[in-house]
Amino acid sequence: MLVLTRRAGESIMIGSEIVVTVLESRGDQVRVGIEAPRRVQIHRAEVYREIERENAAAIASADRASALLGRRKPDLKRDPQSRPSNSAGEGPGEDEA
Repeated sequence: MLVLTRRAGESIMIGSEIVVTVLESRGDQVRVGIEAPRRVQIHRAEVYREIERENAAAIASADRASALLGRRKPDLKRDPQSRPSNSAGEGPGEDEA
């Protein structure tokens, strides 16, 4: 872990696109401002951990539901009846003249 000392108004750079600025310090709290591209997700650590926990629970729930329903993705190479047909229900090239 890199440890830096900064005063209010001073910043650090993370890569070339993220700037973290110390806004103020009061007692045991520090306010920081973060400038980053919109594509970069920024969360407090406790919020990020909760998101990860909920995502893992959702995946586990979907896996359990699939197992209970006995559903699986069709293997198109092995089961020709699972292959989608064209909209007319005819073979390829039959409507060409």
